Amino acid sequence: MVSSIPRGQKVALDTMIFIYHLEDYPRYSDITENLFYEIESGRYSAVTSYITLLELLVKPKRERRFRVVSDYKDLLLTFPNLEFISLDLQVADMASSIRAKYSLNTPDSIQIATAITGKASVFITNDEDMRKVKEISVLMLDDWK
Repeated sequence: MVSSIPRGQKVALDTMIFIYHLEDYPRYSDITENLFYEIESGRYSAVTSYITLLELLVKPKRERRFRVVSDYKDLLLTFPNLEFISLDLQVADMASSIRAKYSLNTPDSIQIATAITGKASVFITNDEDMRKVKEISVLMLDDWK
C-alpha cells in the first residue's frame, strides 16, 4: 500500500501512473487516487520527467482533443508537491549509463535517471522491466493490489 512509503519521502512517478489516474483505470484507480492525494497533501513530494508530459499529451493531440491537452497541462504543471525535471546534461549522462547497463529503452532510462538525480527514494511504476534497476528502489503498483 502507499502507506508503506515513509512520510516525507520523495517519490518518482512513471508515466503510466499518471495514465492510470487520469483515465480512471479501474484496476488501479484506488491506488492512484490515494497516491496523488498523499502527494497533494504533502505526505510525499514527487518528481517525474518532462517525458511524462510528452507521453501524456500524444493521445489527446492525436485525437484533436485540445481542451484535454490544456487541462492536463494546467493540472499537472501546477499540481502541489510535484516537480517536473528537465532533461539536462546530468540526466542525459546518467540515462545513458542506465540504458547501457540494463538495456532499457531511452524514455525509461530518462525516467530512472530523473528519479535518481531528483533524489527520489523510490520509483513507482508498473513496468516489470524496471525491476532490474538497482540504483533506486522500484515499486510496482501490482505489488499493492
